[in-house]
Amino acid sequence: MDSGRKDDEGEKPLPPPPPPPPRIPPNVQPIKAESVLVRELPVPCKSKSSNPERLPMSRPGAGRNGQRIPLLVNHFTSDMKNIDGDFYHYSVVLKYEDDRPVTGKRIGRRVLDKVLEIYHSDLGQKDIAYDGEKSLFTVGALPKINNDFTVVLEDVLSTRTTDAGNLSPGSDDFDRKRRRKPFGMKTFKVELNFAAKIPMKSIRNALRGQENEKSQESVRILDIILRQHAAKQGCLLVRQSFFVNDPKNFEEIGGGVLACRGFHSSFRATQSGLSLNMDCSTTMIVKPGSVLDFLKSNQNARSTSEIDWVKAKRMLKGLRVKILTTNMEFKIAGLSDLPCNQQTFSLKRKSHGDGIGATDTESIEITVYDYFTRNRNLPLSSSATLPCLNVGKPKRPTYYPLELCSLVSLQRYTKALSTFQRSSLVEKSRQRPPERMKIITDSLRKSCYDADPMLKACGLSISTQLMQLEGRVLQPPRMKFGNNFDFTPRNGRWNFNDKKLYAPIAIENWVIVIFSARCNVDLLTSHMMRCGEMKGMNISQPLVLEEHGRMGRESPHNRVDAMFSTMKERLKSGPPRFILCILRERKNSDLYGPWKRKTLAEFGIVTQCIAAPSKISDQYVTNVLLKINTKLGGINSILQVEHPLRDPARSGVPTIIFGMDVSHGPPGQAHIPSIAAVVSSREWPMISRYRAEVRTQSPKSEIIDSLFKPMPENRDDGIIRELLVDFYSSSKQVRPQRVIIFRDGVSESQFSQILNIELEQIIEACKFLDSNWHPKFTLIVAQKKHHTKLFQQNSPENVPPGTVVDTGVCHPRNFDFYMCSHAGMIGTTRPTHYHVLYDENGFSADDLQELVHSLSYVYQRSTTAISLGEIDLSNTLMSSRAVREIRRRVGVEFEPWRGDHVWHWNYAGATAASQERPFVHVFLLRSVPRF
Repeated sequence: MDSGRKDDEGEKPLPPPPPPPPRIPPNVQPIKAESVLVRELPVPCKSKSSNPERLPMSRPGAGRNGQRIPLLVNHFTSDMKNIDGDFYHYSVVLKYEDDRPVTGKRIGRRVLDKVLEIYHSDLGQKDIAYDGEKSLFTVGALPKINNDFTVVLEDVLSTRTTDAGNLSPGSDDFDRKRRRKPFGMKTFKVELNFAAKIPMKSIRNALRGQENEKSQESVRILDIILRQHAAKQGCLLVRQSFFVNDPKNFEEIGGGVLACRGFHSSFRATQSGLSLNMDCSTTMIVKPGSVLDFLKSNQNARSTSEIDWVKAKRMLKGLRVKILTTNMEFKIAGLSDLPCNQQTFSLKRKSHGDGIGATDTESIEITVYDYFTRNRNLPLSSSATLPCLNVGKPKRPTYYPLELCSLVSLQRYTKALSTFQRSSLVEKSRQRPPERMKIITDSLRKSCYDADPMLKACGLSISTQLMQLEGRVLQPPRMKFGNNFDFTPRNGRWNFNDKKLYAPIAIENWVIVIFSARCNVDLLTSHMMRCGEMKGMNISQPLVLEEHGRMGRESPHNRVDAMFSTMKERLKSGPPRFILCILRERKNSDLYGPWKRKTLAEFGIVTQCIAAPSKISDQYVTNVLLKINTKLGGINSILQVEHPLRDPARSGVPTIIFGMDVSHGPPGQAHIPSIAAVVSSREWPMISRYRAEVRTQSPKSEIIDSLFKPMPENRDDGIIRELLVDFYSSSKQVRPQRVIIFRDGVSESQFSQILNIELEQIIEACKFLDSNWHPKFTLIVAQKKHHTKLFQQNSPENVPPGTVVDTGVCHPRNFDFYMCSHAGMIGTTRPTHYHVLYDENGFSADDLQELVHSLSYVYQRSTTAISLGEIDLSNTLMSSRAVREIRRRVGVEFEPWRGDHVWHWNYAGATAASQERPFVHVFLLRSVPRF
């Protein structure tokens, strides 16, 4: 090359070429560039996360204790013959004609159905399973790796206000566009791009317990096929639960809300192979029909004049309505600021010009009411003074009178339910075992899974008979009452006839307050004193305060304040130790919340609320005394194994038991902090006394982040440290050598986080107290939100209390079991699903099952075994109480506590403490010794 040659523009000569690289000797080994780069990067510091990842432990063996019992379970055996095939995963991209992404969730399935209808041959005659978002699956590959399609849909739901939705109703442009595109016609672009191949034989690996990402994905694809099948039938999809639009499945629960009955359907990998789990399911939907009727029912208003339109706007936003005059569907954007007879819009209409045939367009301002009554000749009887429904955009609204709008069916109601609605929902969604089994088998038959082309392509066949298996019924633990009286419960129940309380507390300096309720207080007091004496409780004469009759018309807060003012005047020596509050209503009293808030949050006084009893009996009074004794710190009964200690799972080794749970705010209120509650046993060897720590954390965060919180000056401000120190001080300076942890409220997808984040925090908290102290840990997750139900083969009754199942429907590898420890008196009992994730203590299956069963008998507020262990239910109660109070206070005043304040709330033999509570009264300060 000529070094003096000029470039194409002839301005500057090009520089000479660089010299050639030196020759590499034959004995030199080249170094990869990435290796050099890695060597030059700084080495990260070793952190807690660098520890080997913990995985759920394998099953040590099946339990043997208990009497054998034949059972049925709502699982159906499934066989997959096409095990050598492959699932192909394609990513889905949906766009409008102008390349804007499609954001509506409901439109995707309609677009993909249209693609399958038009381009079935281009798809190689393949059927598809679409997850409704960005993934699509086929059995076998599509002809092309990347696929592009264009489809046109008619009658599109107006989630976006384009075309006719942009214009004011009644304008000529509006009418012209409605004539040109009468059903909201839209064009969509669809891209299907290959993402991954999942072999079907990975399902076989899941059945062997060899779980990995692909085996979990393959089972998830089968569930997506079930969702696709239900979507084709027009069902409402709520995860793996499906609801048909049939009025026979609807039940009123009040407030314009319906309980909609449907069914749950999902595949599970079990010890018996692949199974289809089907169950009854219920969700809440908005009552379809008139918008005005819904608002009146929702706000309990007798007429439209009583409707709170601010609340109505929040309630209606996002719901879908059908316009009765056009039969078109729109999504509600809000309400107009002005009533219908004052809300105006610009109406464009044609006017003839000066020349022959010439026309001009003019705009006039007209109210929505006048337009519909005069231009459309539609009589409006109740809309004149009411707001209009806005189905457009905030800046480009489209208004319709409310009485012309009807709510579409099968729209989920996601707001928080009232107490009355919750109780009505529970009552109307329960079924006895025979009824539930019939509904389940009928749902399987009506689903017609055998005809689904995707399931056929998988070679999947599903049995029509409920799976049979064998369970075991554990013997109930022996219990101890006062005066060393031992007793064995029958059918999970017992009573206090001829029995004394194990540790009764005297009721002194107490008050009875009566809120406008008719009650024979003298008779009630005499019964309480007599029954208390029989149970070992010394009860003094109370001070009785009755609300003045005229206060009944005041607000609940004013009534509570007035009662406390009266109490202060009568009690000069100080606040009472206990208050018995008698309310008029049996349920849903509007005084209950303000009363509990006043007594607990402001004054720290233990209270018990009751409805005015119509009949005062010894049994009723005894039940009330059991709750009072518990709240005051007494113990009603204990397990015999606690004194002397004979529990095989604890075997004399000092053991602390933790129960952990997180409660969240209601749907739609993401600003409300979540509440983490941890309950721990104390006063070893007792397991009937607990203490709770309650902390706030980020909203909707399920993993507890405050178990271990190292602070400056070598301090730990975490939950576990407080509870360990309390155990040490209350147990005669004994350190626990075993730590048993019960975790509630987490799904299987969160097990890894529980094992590697929460358990790690607990271990670090123990090391922080003493690096030479090494207790052994056992971690158990308790799940109630699942769909496995157990039935007796030859009886219409529920399974007996103590029924345990650890074969057949359990995990192929992991250590889990189902247990019904309580007696189901109403509906069908739901077993608790226990997963033993980690065990350094070497417990056998029988040891842990007996321990869990025994803990169900130490709940102090009940004379029956409960479905969860006492420690699980105690922390659930604690966190739910905290959530209710934070819901009231957050946004008004929310400053977390700092310092050494401690809150103690005695219930179920428990004491609670919190250092980050903005609302709890400090009425007991206590110092505890360090390790």
